Amino acid sequence: MTNDTWAQIREGLISRIGKNNFTTWIEPLRLAELADGVARFDVPTNFFGDWVSRNFAEHILRHLNEQGLSVGRLEFALTRAARPAAVDGPVRAPVRALSDESRPAAAPRASARTRANDEDLPGSALDPKLTFDTFVVGKPNELAHAAARRVAEGGPVSFNPLFLYGGVGLGKTHLMHAIAHELHARHPEMRVVYLSAEQFMYRFIQALRDKQIMDFKELFRSVDVLMVDDVQFIAGKDSTQEEFFHTFNALIDQSRQIVISADRAPSEIKDLEDRIKSRLQSGLVVDLHPTDYELRLGILQSKAEYYRQQYRGLVIASGVLEFLAHRITTNVRVLEGALTRLFAFASLVGREITLDLTQDCLSDILRASDRRLTIEEIQRKVAEHYNIRLADMIGPKRVRNIARPRQVAMYLAKQLTLRSLPEIGRRFGGRDHTTIMHGVRKIEELMSTDSQLNDDLTLLRRLLQG
Repeated sequence: MTNDTWAQIREGLISRIGKNNFTTWIEPLRLAELADGVARFDVPTNFFGDWVSRNFAEHILRHLNEQGLSVGRLEFALTRAARPAAVDGPVRAPVRALSDESRPAAAPRASARTRANDEDLPGSALDPKLTFDTFVVGKPNELAHAAARRVAEGGPVSFNPLFLYGGVGLGKTHLMHAIAHELHARHPEMRVVYLSAEQFMYRFIQALRDKQIMDFKELFRSVDVLMVDDVQFIAGKDSTQEEFFHTFNALIDQSRQIVISADRAPSEIKDLEDRIKSRLQSGLVVDLHPTDYELRLGILQSKAEYYRQQYRGLVIASGVLEFLAHRITTNVRVLEGALTRLFAFASLVGREITLDLTQDCLSDILRASDRRLTIEEIQRKVAEHYNIRLADMIGPKRVRNIARPRQVAMYLAKQLTLRSLPEIGRRFGGRDHTTIMHGVRKIEELMSTDSQLNDDLTLLRRLLQG
């Protein structure tokens, strides 16, 4: 195959996979050989070759064959400059959370003993679908996304650690996987460890049992980026907290980046040592807010476009995505799962995705969303938050310390349930629907100027929807 032919194939791939993907994953490929139906490419790292094989091999094969070349298989091998002396032939490394690429000999970060132990600590497998390209950005998560992007550049940042927190299905794990993928792509020589707090504890206990605690310490304290998911898991586990604290300090002292996630803010994690809470709050703490309608619709549109390519010829009627964005407000995982089921069902029965089909197919999910919250639950949670009596919230008192929580409860009842304004009014002591409208509008006006009110609403939404 001539260089001109490969150049034409590359041009075709740009329109197929997008310019960003092309620049990151296809442009660095070097065609080494085409023989016996096998196209062999040189790649800079094991991870790089595996990623291209998983995500773009079909596209490359299709374009090769469209050019009249009979190619049935692709192979990816390290370039000679990057290949260890002992390696010969194609290398097929799995996607790993703990990068095991060879480091430059001139500046090793870890001893040979630690490097030998990398295979014993694979961390958590990275999901190839959880990248920045598949993360839908909206107002509730834009700060978290921007901070994650900054860390993923791999250079020095002004905040360390980055602490991401929020309820289930709001995108914490997605962003952490995306950071790891981006770091592997931009800086394949970096040692990036992504794992859950539970895995950290398990490895620590295993090292104690096998009398290899020094190997454990050396390994974790020699990484370039440490990413720990669901850190609330180590709360109350004294020995693990102790080791985590010392690992944290050692990495910070070496200016190594740390990214942590949890389901709540550091100060709200019960049984977590105060010194760890203080450390976690010393960097940038970012709250991923519950999704709003616009973000949910954006996620659905992105996912639907993907499924349209998978299920060619399948038609989705106007208004279906908007309906789902309004009705399913729990979390993104439930939302995406509902759409996955809907497309699969419509494909199997050979029908257009209409509103009627959607309601039939997702009746259980829609019922669960409807009954997830009641007005009484909202009233009770708001009363507890503001430390007022439930009877006062429903009663006639108009003093400010009761009237404002009452309006907050009215606003949340309007936002989080499908009840009508007259029905909400009846639950608030028989008030007229115009009173409910006034309360809702008042809260909406204050949200633009009152940061404390916004914090209260965010916390209450999480407590009610979590």
